[in-house]
Amino acid sequence: MDEGTLMGIAGVGFVVLLGMLLLGDNESGAAKKRKASLTSGRNSNKGLFSFLKTDNSDNNRRKQIEQSLGDLESRKKDNEKNRKKLKSLLIQADWSMTAQTFTMISVIIGIIAAGLAFLFKSPLWMVGAAGGVVGFGIPRWILSMAIGSRHKKFSQNFSNAMDIIVRGVRTGLPLGDCMKIIAHESPEPVRTEFAHLVEAEAVGVPIETCLERMYERMPLPEVKFFSTVLNIQRSTGGNLGEALANLSNVLRGRKMLREKIKALAAEAKASAIIIGCLPPGVMILVTLSSPDYMHELYTTPTGHRNLMIGAGMMLAGIMVMRKMINFKF
Repeated sequence: MDEGTLMGIAGVGFVVLLGMLLLGDNESGAAKKRKASLTSGRNSNKGLFSFLKTDNSDNNRRKQIEQSLGDLESRKKDNEKNRKKLKSLLIQADWSMTAQTFTMISVIIGIIAAGLAFLFKSPLWMVGAAGGVVGFGIPRWILSMAIGSRHKKFSQNFSNAMDIIVRGVRTGLPLGDCMKIIAHESPEPVRTEFAHLVEAEAVGVPIETCLERMYERMPLPEVKFFSTVLNIQRSTGGNLGEALANLSNVLRGRKMLREKIKALAAEAKASAIIIGCLPPGVMILVTLSSPDYMHELYTTPTGHRNLMIGAGMMLAGIMVMRKMINFKF
């Protein structure tokens, strides 16, 4: 071949090779762009889906937490309702009678009160009111007074019981032996409650269940604090003596605050008692000194209506004054 032909073939080959390279680069660039777009789309879709997946997991976790909190709240409300039942109130007062016996005694007292009102020739509505108020109110009032007195005695001596446990734990005694000392040496009702606690633990009942039963018998914040401290110490460990010493200081501080509030509210309570007792006292004195002057008030329908209106107004005023001087602490 001559030199011109070889140059032509070489030129054609160079052009073909250059075209293939250019087309290959374009295709690879397009492929790269396509792959990059797909990859970015996949990555973006993956990030979007992963974000949605995380959001769904957060929502599920939030729903589970809300459900658990709702269950705890409903369980707490149920426990509060159970503690307000007559059977639980009798247990809190440490009375051995059953709810049926208490109800029968209340009915008998109501029948006696209604009978006395009937003997004095009172109207039928007054007979029914006397039976209902006396039969339902007086036994419940006595029961609430017994519960309040027992709670007060327990609160006064519970901090000393905590000091006994603190000293015993610091000297090396187990917690069970310290509670046995309290069950034998402390005054009532702390002794009885810790005796129930020790007996239940001795037969194999878990300490958490024993503390829950103790709180059912004595629903006070002090018992709840004690239960919380023991449960946390058993689950996480730590210095039990120091924790109970801090609890004892808190209980003593609450007791001092309670006594301070009572001292500051004593004047208001005395004024409320005087204001509440003054109208009935004046009515009784006037009745004793001038029976004819008060005769129409007790014998005529208008007098009965005025007595009921006055009693209702007195009750409303007493409730308002009680609300004003009754401090929650």
